[in-house]
Amino acid sequence: MKRTGDLKLIQELNRSIILETIRKYGPISRSEIAKKNDLSPTTVTSAVTELINEGYVVEGGTGTSSGGRKPILLNFSPDNHYLIGVSISYSKITIADMNLEAEITMKRIYPTKGYTGTTLINYLLRLLEDFYAAQQDDGRQCIGISLIIQGIVDSKKGVVHYNPVLLLEDVYLRDSVEEHFNLPTWLDNDTNAYVLAEKNFGNFQDVENLIYITIGEGVGSGVIVNNTISRGESGGAGEFGHTSIDYQGELCSCGNKGCIENYISWPATSKRIMKEIETGKETILTTFLTNDKLFITPSEFVEAVNAGDSLAVAMNDDIAEYLSAGVVNLVHLFNPEVIILGGDVTNQNQLLINALQNKIKKKTLKPLYQDVNITTSSLGKEFEMVGAASVLLQDKFQFKLTHDRHGLKTNL
Repeated sequence: MKRTGDLKLIQELNRSIILETIRKYGPISRSEIAKKNDLSPTTVTSAVTELINEGYVVEGGTGTSSGGRKPILLNFSPDNHYLIGVSISYSKITIADMNLEAEITMKRIYPTKGYTGTTLINYLLRLLEDFYAAQQDDGRQCIGISLIIQGIVDSKKGVVHYNPVLLLEDVYLRDSVEEHFNLPTWLDNDTNAYVLAEKNFGNFQDVENLIYITIGEGVGSGVIVNNTISRGESGGAGEFGHTSIDYQGELCSCGNKGCIENYISWPATSKRIMKEIETGKETILTTFLTNDKLFITPSEFVEAVNAGDSLAVAMNDDIAEYLSAGVVNLVHLFNPEVIILGGDVTNQNQLLINALQNKIKKKTLKPLYQDVNITTSSLGKEFEMVGAASVLLQDKFQFKLTHDRHGLKTNL
């Protein structure tokens, strides 16, 4: 005999499967849903009634009759509810109101002001208070808050174990936000979020072995193996930026030497560019500098690369060289089908992709390299927010990958 808890869990699982089927295949009839998922008509009818009453699903139109009455078709309704997506980086906090298809209704970007530790968390809560208050008068229901952040993050426990730049160590961030707003809250590492987004919303939904590498203020990776995201025991899997490519290299904040992050993160690249400019190196990058702007942005760097600027092209090749030293290890360890490069440095930077592919080809075992596709993100400029949304939506509605929060595992 099934325990009550087991039955409730099965009902929750069936409901999520049904909702995901409607989202993916709608307009679709109740009978088609039952056939696709090998569920009884009674189970489908009961779940659909709940989903309609709660505003997640709407009826609309009729299908083709197979002899009886024409079936009523069902569609997913993403706009009756919303989620709040939050991306926390070293320099900024981005907060967005998003529907259940990860589409942004409103977005705000705030500087971190150099805040760290407890001061940063209190600042985040104040920003969220103001943002959430502004959304509550339009009749929609907020289903939760989803936060992503760099560092070692245990998504199961909702803990930021280690973020040395923001001085966060063993911070129960999910619980702090959840208790403050009395809303379900999710927390994950940012690059894990991006690979989930590519898998659920991007062009790689049918790829079973996928690695996402992000190059920005830091360097990280998200790894999906056999349709399951790899997190590690405490959420530390994928710390690609803290793998060493030079045992005699400079000391990293993590305590290791020669970490790849110290060579290809945007702060590291930008620092090298400014050193070259200070020595008098001729480059069109100097046209982006003014008395009020003493730095180069990643998009400006890529613009210079595509214009054939000698300094930018040389720096771009350096990034590819350093990156290839690490990517070779990923290819040999995980044998992925696709490696995605994300971040502003890689956006519209086909020369970087080409250079990396050529270097990887020379350094990798042929049977492993010949089947790997190295490409750029398909998520567009809002990849951070789509990533944040995907953490919540993956857990609440979709079951293609490991369902960590409740310990469930299933595949559609």
